[in-house]
Amino acid sequence: MRSDARRNHERLLTEARSAFAEHGTDASLEDVARRAGVGIGTLYRHFPNRDALLSAVFEDAAAGLLTRSRELLHAPEPCAALVTWLREMVTHAGEYRGLARSLMSVSYDNTSALARCSGPIREAGGALLARAQEAGTVREDVAIGDLLQLTHGIALAAEETPGDPELADRLLHLTLRGLKDS
Repeated sequence: MRSDARRNHERLLTEARSAFAEHGTDASLEDVARRAGVGIGTLYRHFPNRDALLSAVFEDAAAGLLTRSRELLHAPEPCAALVTWLREMVTHAGEYRGLARSLMSVSYDNTSALARCSGPIREAGGALLARAQEAGTVREDVAIGDLLQLTHGIALAAEETPGDPELADRLLHLTLRGLKDS
């Protein structure tokens, strides 16, 4: 990438993060381009659609979740490691208004640019889940796709109920009770 294109790319990412923080993931892409000092065509040359921009914005957070999953993969209690990671997933999905909804919408869509983040996340969570299942602490019929949908749903519920800061923890606790072998 040429240096001017690289600068435009970085400015677009910076302004997208800011716009998403202020207005949620449905923020105007025209506004993002204007804030970055470029035209909408430049934005679309770097990011052909909203999902591509979302994916680029959230790559850092996804990288952090992947690193964390590798750390937790060696924790002495596999079920506790999975629970810790799922809590961090809920926190991540609730970082920007609308992110949980976007993540839910691409959970099974490998054609979306957001799948670039969701595929590795699914694999990382799957490894933690498999370890907990092998330890006999999580039911064998639990699938990582279902867990990710649940975490996104919990983050979405918390987003829609800002007056109840404990809601996400309560919902996650209820969900996790259903994961354990009886």
